[in-house]
Amino acid sequence: MANSLVNIQRSVSCEIQNSWDFLVDRLDDVDLHPMGAKDVLVKILAAPINPSDINMIQGTYAILPDLPATGGNEGVAQVIEVGSQVTSLKTGDWVIPKDAGLGTWRTAAVLSEDDVISLPNDIPLLAAATLGVNPCTAYRMLCDFEDLKPGDSVIQNAANSGVGQAVIQIAAARGLNTINVVRDRPEFTQLSDRLKVIGATHVIKEETLRRPEMKELFKTCPKPKLALNGVGGKSATELLRHLQVGGSMVTYGGMAKQPVTVPVSALIFKDVKVRGFWVTQWKRDHSHDGSAFRDMLDELCSLIRQKKLTAPVCTEVNLQEYRRALDAAMQPYTSAKQVLIM
Repeated sequence: MANSLVNIQRSVSCEIQNSWDFLVDRLDDVDLHPMGAKDVLVKILAAPINPSDINMIQGTYAILPDLPATGGNEGVAQVIEVGSQVTSLKTGDWVIPKDAGLGTWRTAAVLSEDDVISLPNDIPLLAAATLGVNPCTAYRMLCDFEDLKPGDSVIQNAANSGVGQAVIQIAAARGLNTINVVRDRPEFTQLSDRLKVIGATHVIKEETLRRPEMKELFKTCPKPKLALNGVGGKSATELLRHLQVGGSMVTYGGMAKQPVTVPVSALIFKDVKVRGFWVTQWKRDHSHDGSAFRDMLDELCSLIRQKKLTAPVCTEVNLQEYRRALDAAMQPYTSAKQVLIM
């Protein structure tokens, strides 16, 4: 193994006692696995804390690793050494995981060449570290459910989330209107201004969805063909009410932890389509076709270079202070994404 990196990784891992009901997170020093011919040694540079990471630690996510396991499903790393049969990567390349469950909250790792995909290293570090989940989710939802043309509208709740901010920017780059719904808060005006700076057409409070002001709003842009739901509950129901006939609501999250209720009238008289999306499943469904993921990343990186897509507001936290970052990530009205810096 190369002398440029110590043979020990420091990682945030979850220990188990009997079941997923009792978990302990802790920082450990662990020996790195020996490298194989098709492996790469990487140094993790930065890794965010996403809601799915917390759900995985809590044992409530759709996929759960064998324990003890290293936390983190997203991040960017630099290749330090390549095995003798590695053909797609070279020393110095930046890479991100192809799938969830890789365990990115660590300083270094030996990974299979097939587990990662390269990124250009001329984009900002935080943009690279947060590229693989939220922007990919936003991109696919804007591409795969409705044939959207410039001038069309999209409505979304959780507009201040990582996905929401990516939706705003990608939609703006395509000439789409966005109606962005956020929960009321003391700093609503500042938040609204910030979202408009990155391309939001309209920013409204949850309660506005049920008020006559919506009629005035739709005098300035068409009713949306697409609704993106990351909250659930009443918020999702209100999004449905404003869809065009035949439009789609795509659910990718459920922060309210309440079921989505679909009015019968929306199904009968508006023929709305209610769908779900999980970017992990999309990646697995397209794992046989590497070009689909590659093409998406290339387009997103192009937007980053053009400064049309930026990372969400981030707070950089040293790995040793991971517990502080976890606590901050679980607070309500979180405005910044916690990113572990190794």
